[in-house]
Amino acid sequence: MGRLRFLTAGESHGPALAATVEGVPAGLPLVAEQIAADLARRQLGYGRGARSTSIERDRAEILSGVRYGLTLGSPILLLIRNLDWENWTRVMQVEPLSEAEAGELAALAAAGDKKAASITRLRAGHADLAGAVKYGFGDVRNTLERASARETAARVAAGAVARALLSALGIDVWSYTAEVGGVAMDSATATRTREETEASPLRCPDAASETRMIARIDEARSAGDTVGGVFEVVARGVPMGLGSYVHWDRRLDGALAGAVMSIPIVKGVEFGLGFEQTRRFGSAVMDVIDGRDARGEWLRRSNNAGGLEGGISNGQPIVIRGAVKPISTLPRPLPSADLLTGQPVDKAHYERSDISVVPAAGVVAEAMTCLTLADFALEKFGGDSLAELLDNAAHFRERISRAPAALWAPAAAGKSPRREPGDGPEDVIPAESE
Repeated sequence: MGRLRFLTAGESHGPALAATVEGVPAGLPLVAEQIAADLARRQLGYGRGARSTSIERDRAEILSGVRYGLTLGSPILLLIRNLDWENWTRVMQVEPLSEAEAGELAALAAAGDKKAASITRLRAGHADLAGAVKYGFGDVRNTLERASARETAARVAAGAVARALLSALGIDVWSYTAEVGGVAMDSATATRTREETEASPLRCPDAASETRMIARIDEARSAGDTVGGVFEVVARGVPMGLGSYVHWDRRLDGALAGAVMSIPIVKGVEFGLGFEQTRRFGSAVMDVIDGRDARGEWLRRSNNAGGLEGGISNGQPIVIRGAVKPISTLPRPLPSADLLTGQPVDKAHYERSDISVVPAAGVVAEAMTCLTLADFALEKFGGDSLAELLDNAAHFRERISRAPAALWAPAAAGKSPRREPGDGPEDVIPAESE
């Protein structure tokens, strides 16, 4: 990221998660309730486990960067306390263990306390093996605590700050569940409003398909299994011109794809029609341009490109779809191997798990989309204060609503093109042949 940067910190069962957001202009209205709304949405969804639904009640404290409800232009520090920390204080303590404390943990582990025991039985699909080998750990907990999807709560808090900035620019970002366990929604019957969708168990616009999705989750639960799915994120109001084709790392599509793919459970990202484009002729894929309307906005017959062409936003809604794999922690663990001995074991390690997290993954994807779009908007429009940013954006929108100047004016028959003061040398503008 360039103008807007964020970092998260914290472990899944540590005292807290934190996020630092830098680059937000001064004067943006921001209160904790705005962040709490998105954090609550992340915890909901049919198929979630006990920690999300009954243990944690995520709320972010704003510790810096805001005064009297307005951002100061300085880094914003957000803190989310882990309510489950009280059950993990000895296991996750920061200070070195004394002999007595180490003996206490050993006794608890011998008595069958799973939290106190070192984790060596590896889980397929997690960062357990690769992370432990990379960092030289003999206890997988050192890896899983940070690799846990619990970290995404801090991302959602940071994303809520970016959402507030985008809202001031007239940009709205929202997601919904499009598929769970192979059951896809039907666009023809997706009649729920946004409010109705948000209130539904899976945040799906199609009530009939959602019923079948829930049945699929119940089937997986009964079998001791998990299911994945697909979420869709739509960003509306994004002006044409964010991003660039000039270099690979300035492409908006590349940045958005990387941001959404960074979510631990996401294994694929597509824009617009995505992979479906490979199955059609080009004439059925390209978004025909119909010209400008009375307001100077460009009209399209379709949005198969998902709002992005050449790495640049084209004024259409940006549509992102993310493939969510089934959760790796299975209620009925698969066979595995031991980290220390390298020998097979009957069952991998198991901790609390969800059955399906597609709705929550969509909320995290909203956050990553907001953070990326806010960064590119700040790069495009600049400004140290919200007022300056909005002025710059308004000027840009007004300018692109008008036709651009031609490279040179058409010449009258038999005459050389008219030259204006400040034009370059004579040979820059070609003259008509005699």
